[in-house]
Amino acid sequence: MTRIPRLVLAGLSGGSGKTIVSLGLTRAWVNQGLRVAPFKKGPDYIDAAWLGLAARRPACNLDPFLLDEPALTGLFAQKSEEADLAFTEGNRGLFDGGDALGTFSTSQLAKCLRAPLILVIDATKMTRTVAAVVQGCANFEPGLHLAGVILNRTAGERHRRILRQAIEHYTDVPVLGELPKMRENPIPERHMGLISSREYLGQEDILEGIARTVGECCDLSRLLDIARSAESLPEGRKNIWPAQVSTQKPRIGYVLDAALWFYYQENLEALRRAGAELVELSLLSGDAWPKLDGLYLGGGFPETQAQALADNAGVRSRVLELSRAGLPIYAECGGFMYLCEELHAEGTIYPMAGVFPLATTLCARPQGLGYAEATVVVDNPFHPVGTTLKGHEFHYSRCLAESHYTGHGESPVFALHMERGAGMLSGMDGVVSGNTFAAYTHIHALGALHWAENFVRAAERAKAARVDR
Repeated sequence: MTRIPRLVLAGLSGGSGKTIVSLGLTRAWVNQGLRVAPFKKGPDYIDAAWLGLAARRPACNLDPFLLDEPALTGLFAQKSEEADLAFTEGNRGLFDGGDALGTFSTSQLAKCLRAPLILVIDATKMTRTVAAVVQGCANFEPGLHLAGVILNRTAGERHRRILRQAIEHYTDVPVLGELPKMRENPIPERHMGLISSREYLGQEDILEGIARTVGECCDLSRLLDIARSAESLPEGRKNIWPAQVSTQKPRIGYVLDAALWFYYQENLEALRRAGAELVELSLLSGDAWPKLDGLYLGGGFPETQAQALADNAGVRSRVLELSRAGLPIYAECGGFMYLCEELHAEGTIYPMAGVFPLATTLCARPQGLGYAEATVVVDNPFHPVGTTLKGHEFHYSRCLAESHYTGHGESPVFALHMERGAGMLSGMDGVVSGNTFAAYTHIHALGALHWAENFVRAAERAKAARVDR
């Protein structure tokens, strides 16, 4: 058993303001000198990146769909070591999950972590009804510890007084914060949520401003006392990481720039633990790349950098050359878009790396959204045939069967049969060419331990066979 002061913060629905509250609480506690271990529930890269900035340490994603409970609690315990507080931001509505029973919901996560839960409520045009909402949430699921509420977007002191009195009269749940309406969102949004922290200047000023507002309007001390009152948590599984399969330190490059930056930190850590040396690369820079034994292209926003990606013909040629030479290359979503022959966006066709005889086009609405599950049906260096992969999709692009430039007859080979999710074409995902694999489906390394081990083994083979690339 281990004692970890901890809180989970949830909302009634998406858009309740829980991310702003989470960022404000986290930075306010950090400014008080506390070491806050930040966590984000669910498959989310953008909110997690902002939380990491607020906490001044990388955030960790927790999701009951992607990870089994021993791995989830083990990861939580490891990443909370030496922290004064473990703070988790939920996703969607408190009880919303993968089905009508709320499987994989924030409430399920809070119960798994035995954590007190704080509920953010958008109080716009609401008074006494708020008490019924709080009472219903407090009693809806057995085992959930609703420890307090934070009222958001309140209209004035009279509005706040009525809300507070109603909750105090009808429920036993304390009001721990009352935030006013903000004239504008301090972090603008776009088609995939908040603008990424990599694209927005002045992050520190934004976070400090949010922290001031939240710190003035919320009872930080009482919230911290609630976190410290959390019961002891059974120790999770310790051996949650892949085995070290190489001592040769094969070098795997991963792209981290404004185009591609969606990575679970645990995926990178898993590769290191399996024996890889990781080096950071850019598709946008003209800097020379070191010799590589593997390449990892994460997700991101290649459409926002399409012209710059197209203009950097040297890197596009380099990636194509590495793929044709048999280097193990793994790509997810935005990385897949880069490996196609073209990216179509806003009436313009941009040339990409050309590894696959495919193109992608940006759409106005999501083309893949939510959890995904797939069976591996074609041999590849990363996932054994017959394996069931759990992952997630979130993309506004869709795959086109032919490219504008070549239109050649080569048929792409797909390694994943989608049991759940959209994939690329006709219920398939995971296009393969030699030792290059790319999918719309994102995976979490601790939910697919074979991935890092196989990637590093493939890179080790490439290192042993490589000539001057």
